[in-house]
Amino acid sequence: FFNFCSARNLQKCIVTSAPPLVYYIPDFITEEEESYLLEQVYKSPKTKWTQLSGRRLQNWGGLPHPKGMVAEKIPEWLQTYCEKISSLGAFSGKTANHVLVNEYKSGEGIMPHEDGPLYHPTVTTISLGSHTLLDFYNTIGSDSQEEQQPQTEENRFLFSLLVKPRSLLILQEDMYKTLLHGIRPCEEDGLTEKVVNLAQAGGVKGETLTRGTRVSLTIRHVPKVIKNKLILGRK
Repeated sequence: FFNFCSARNLQKCIVTSAPPLVYYIPDFITEEEESYLLEQVYKSPKTKWTQLSGRRLQNWGGLPHPKGMVAEKIPEWLQTYCEKISSLGAFSGKTANHVLVNEYKSGEGIMPHEDGPLYHPTVTTISLGSHTLLDFYNTIGSDSQEEQQPQTEENRFLFSLLVKPRSLLILQEDMYKTLLHGIRPCEEDGLTEKVVNLAQAGGVKGETLTRGTRVSLTIRHVPKVIKNKLILGRK
């Protein structure tokens, strides 16, 4: 499928039933690649893991910062996929230089959030191990909301994307800049008409999917990079 979804053919992977712009590429990697990547994730030193509420993560490439990210070398097992995704033109000709590895156990999630201005306005995600539903929301105070409605998460919810293992998801434009995305902390997902990419993801309306442990590789480009730590200031 990767060959099919070359930069030229990426237009065929657009989820037209979602706002601009979502590309969903099923089977972007093989089962063998998935196994290899999971092996590398769990072989990483324990010190690479940071435990957060609802998930744990590894940070590769440096720590994004408004003044600039001090670049760190990305290991070869991740660099390969940074280059593959960049070759699709996802980052406007630039090469991804930052990867977050998130582990979500069944029942874990992440609150609605945006990725913010420190990154090139594109987020790409390879999923390993389990499916999830990625939910999208209006921001609080969004013009598109009726004023009489309370600004609850439920009222701001718009739609979901079904994200299967081995898929690549690319979010740009409004999907990156104006909507929030999150994952509900639950152990199973019912597929309803609110899941707008059922056909592309091979889901069936009315089906219930049980979550396992999902590892996501969130691959992005940080434009502002500091090559030399000394630039941050000597004592």
